[in-house]
Amino acid sequence: MNFLEFLAQYRTEWADIFFQIITYLAQEAFVIVVICWLYWCSNKKLAYTLGFSYFTSGLLVQGLKITFRVPRPWILNPDFHPVESAVSGATGYSFPSGHTQSCTSLFGTLCFYTKKNFIRILCGLMIFLIGFSRMYLGCHTPQDVLVSFGVSILCTYLSYYLLYKKELLNGKEKITSVCMALVCLFLVLYTLILYKGGTIELKYASDCVKAAGAGMAFSIGYYIEKTHLNFKAPETTKGKVIRFIVGLSVTLALQTGLKPLIGTSLPASFMRYFLVVAWAVILYPLLFTRKKS
Repeated sequence: MNFLEFLAQYRTEWADIFFQIITYLAQEAFVIVVICWLYWCSNKKLAYTLGFSYFTSGLLVQGLKITFRVPRPWILNPDFHPVESAVSGATGYSFPSGHTQSCTSLFGTLCFYTKKNFIRILCGLMIFLIGFSRMYLGCHTPQDVLVSFGVSILCTYLSYYLLYKKELLNGKEKITSVCMALVCLFLVLYTLILYKGGTIELKYASDCVKAAGAGMAFSIGYYIEKTHLNFKAPETTKGKVIRFIVGLSVTLALQTGLKPLIGTSLPASFMRYFLVVAWAVILYPLLFTRKKS
C-alpha cells in the first residue's frame, strides 16, 4: 500500500488517461481478438500456444484469487483512492492481477515467438507498462502484479516450449485436452464449494466459472480441430479480413447477446463463455473445413 500511496502523489490528468489506455491492452476482449485473428487467418499453431498460455494462466490466477481472497486496495485502506475511471474494470479479488496475467500471456508468447530483438524489447516494455499501470491506477499492489507475472510467464514458457518450439504435445491431443478439461472441472467444483459454503460471493464465483467455461471449450476445440478438422487460412488479404470480421462479429454478438437471454447464474455464466469460445474454435471453423483424408 505504501508504494501505491507514493504513486498517487504524482498522478496527473494526462498520466491517468495514458495508463488507462495502456491497461485496456490487457482486457479480455483485446486478447481474444488477437487469438481469433491468429487462429482463423494467420498462424494456427501460434494461436494454440497463446490460447493455452492465456487460458491455463487464467484458470490458475482465478483459483488463487478465491483461495486468498485479498480485497482491493481501496477496501484494505478506505482512505486510499484509485483513479475513478479504472474501478469499473477492476472486478474480482485483488491478488493476483488478472490484467497482468492477460498481458503476460499475450506479449510473453509474442516475445518467445519473435526473432527480432526490437519486438522482444517492445513486448517486455508492454508487460512492464501494463503491470505498472495497474499499480498507478490504484487497482493492484506490487505483490498482486509480481505473483501474477510469475505464474503467467511460467505458463507462457511451458506452452511455447511444449506446443511451438519442441512440439512435444503433437500426437497427444487427447491427453492434453483431458488434462485441461479436468483443471476446468476442478476449478468449477472448488468454486461451488466456496460459494455454497458462503465463503465467496456470487460475483467472485462468476469470474471463476467464466474462466472454466472458456477453458473447457478451448480444450475440447483443440482436440476436435487437431484430430478432425483441417481448415486453412485464406490465401488473400481480402479473404482473411472477411473471415475475421464475420467471425468476430458473431463472437461479440454471442458475448453480449447471450447474457440477457440465459441470465447471470453460475451455470449460465459457464455456458455463455463455453458457447462463445466453442463458436470461435469449433463451430465457425466448420464452415470452412475440409475433411482430413
